[in-house]
Amino acid sequence: MTIYPWQGEAWTQLQAMRARLPHAILFHGPAGVGKADFLESVAQALLCENVRADGHACQACASCGWFAQNNHPDYRRVRPEMLEDEPGSDAEEGAEPAAKSKSAKAPSKEIKIEQIRALGDFMNISTHRQGLRVVVLYPAEALNMPASNALLKTLEEPPPGTVFLLASNSLDRLLPTILSRCRKFALPMPSQQQALAWLDAQGVADAGSWLSEQGGAPLAALSEAESGNREEMEALLQFLANPATDGALRVADKLAKTPLATLVAWQQRWLYDLVSVKLAGRVRYYPRYQKQLAALAGRVHTANLNRAVKAANERRAVADHPLSAKLFVEDMLLEYTSCCA
Repeated sequence: MTIYPWQGEAWTQLQAMRARLPHAILFHGPAGVGKADFLESVAQALLCENVRADGHACQACASCGWFAQNNHPDYRRVRPEMLEDEPGSDAEEGAEPAAKSKSAKAPSKEIKIEQIRALGDFMNISTHRQGLRVVVLYPAEALNMPASNALLKTLEEPPPGTVFLLASNSLDRLLPTILSRCRKFALPMPSQQQALAWLDAQGVADAGSWLSEQGGAPLAALSEAESGNREEMEALLQFLANPATDGALRVADKLAKTPLATLVAWQQRWLYDLVSVKLAGRVRYYPRYQKQLAALAGRVHTANLNRAVKAANERRAVADHPLSAKLFVEDMLLEYTSCCA
């Protein structure tokens, strides 16, 4: 496990806590900055039997070998079922999971109480190497209410020798009682220079545009660049820049196979920029469309713009369970047109 270039300072700060390690640390920050991979690196270092002077795992001991093979007896990872098939460990950073066949049951997006209860036996037996026991859980906001309550009971009476490492994109979606029982640790967004250098090293073409479109989050930018959705994104943005009823159905037909949550996210960012241009003259996500955003902001009434923002937010809540993908997109574009044309 390695940490990202922009996480060096956070890693150093964490090492200062090692002498008196809290029983639960909640790492928080924007989606797409590498929180899950950071947690995995911390977990491996805590379990390592010959940790390096800089706090990183040695990668050579028996414990590191077990960790690399995903079968360390003193380590458990808890995350939603939908992330278990993800090839990388940073699946909480916004990448959409692979589509399932219609006949297969959709994997759960929640962390369920059964997953928390399953930790009981793990935490009540002796560790295999006389060291720590580590539980990694992310994203913490995926805990449903029964699971949150079950975790809370464990955090209130933590078993000895056990460290919980949690990650969250949205602290306001967690129970205040869970927040109060964890040491909060911020993992901030990298600077634009750091993010662009890393994306360039990954071979991402037009890295600046991808980074802007993902709000400065480099892992989200990489995921989007690799998704192959650029043509669909441009089709949507061009429509949003020049909305018209007669074009809505044509564009909807082209976009019907694109993940709906992704489409809504693109629209939400566009509306954020539209509001920002209207109120402050600034563009965050789509600087390539500065002129179109400015022209549209100049003619759209604020009340209509607010209505479009509210509609998009409501649509995001149901994007994962549409009755018909094509009708969903048609309705989304026609509603936007009624507000902004």
